[in-house]
Amino acid sequence: MTDILYERPLSSGPRVRIRRTSDDGAVPVRAVLEIDRRGGVLRPGQTAGNPPPILEIEGATESEVLGMLLPHAMEDQAVAKLMQERGLR
Repeated sequence: MTDILYERPLSSGPRVRIRRTSDDGAVPVRAVLEIDRRGGVLRPGQTAGNPPPILEIEGATESEVLGMLLPHAMEDQAVAKLMQERGLR
């Protein structure tokens, strides 16, 4: 099973995604909303990793955390606002 619960491209290029950070089957379920600004190819010397989270949520089930984060991930304007609030833009 994948840790990515939701992913889509933003109109500006990067990808927004909701990723489970807790182990599969663990309770509580933890997930983050993050923006991956990297292209599909890593530069020489660059290692794969995860971008810093914009939002972190904890809930009883995977569908609960997805339901809490999805409204923030579905609209480009909501993502841009979160990025601005956290000084990432």
